[in-house]
Amino acid sequence: MKHQRSALAVLIAFFALAPAVIYPVFLMKVMCFALFACAFNLLLGYVGLLSFGHAMFLGTAGYTAAHAAKVWGLTPELAILAGAAASCALGLVSGLIAIRRQGIYFAMITLALAQMVYFFFVQVPFTHGEDGIQAVPRGKLFGVFDLSDVGAMYATVLVVFVACFLLIYRIIHSPFGQVLKAIRENEARATSLGYDVDRYKLLAFVLSAALSGVAGATNALVFQLAALNAVYWTMSGEVVLMTLVGGLGTIFGPVVGALVVLAMENYLAQLGAWVTIVQGAIFVVCVLTFRRGVIGELGRLLKKPL
Repeated sequence: MKHQRSALAVLIAFFALAPAVIYPVFLMKVMCFALFACAFNLLLGYVGLLSFGHAMFLGTAGYTAAHAAKVWGLTPELAILAGAAASCALGLVSGLIAIRRQGIYFAMITLALAQMVYFFFVQVPFTHGEDGIQAVPRGKLFGVFDLSDVGAMYATVLVVFVACFLLIYRIIHSPFGQVLKAIRENEARATSLGYDVDRYKLLAFVLSAALSGVAGATNALVFQLAALNAVYWTMSGEVVLMTLVGGLGTIFGPVVGALVVLAMENYLAQLGAWVTIVQGAIFVVCVLTFRRGVIGELGRLLKKPL
């Protein structure tokens, strides 16, 4: 616990001080997707459920928050809550459908549901199809802090990220989190001990969906845009990549994975289509040489429980 708290302090210090040398908008994107990856890791790393449809929660929250802020005129905090609530409701419905299956069947059901959501957003009028919802107003947080200022927006994203990260940290180290780990290790034994396994998995799925929704809603306000790329299946694949590169089942791994993947996309953009080839090569190298991910291998070398 001591080493994890030290690592948490380093993480917060990095994001607090990094805007002095790194483009703040890029860092806000990293924090949003790091939260998305952490929410996904809660499901895959601690319950053992591989979802190929997590982009539907990110995109649903983004569209809901953008529509709420632009059309309904809600303040930023209410728009984010509306996005999280929409993803939470979607997570409950999709979880009730998918949670009774395991392995590849669970993954395929979530992928099918995500594609249904994608085509829904393509067709409904309020999303404006391929144009997306543009020029989303950031508004004033609590009616006081004007988020059109980059500094205020960055501070808001940092607070949201840290609060949700601490929530995930608390969930993992709670009795509920220990039951999730028991289900991951041996579901039959957890059932024999009297735990309602399906109920625990459903709760974890809904929590993961809601936290993904917070990430999606915040990201929509940062870029003032909600678009189809956030709902498409490739986004679900990207969050899997972030989690595996950083370290599956580690607390800080998804954050590092998100930073690595987004840094490649940002700083190698001049390579054009070759970016995906470079990402694939790095992914193969990580799988072959860093099987525990960057943070997992670092913790093993330092012999510290990161």
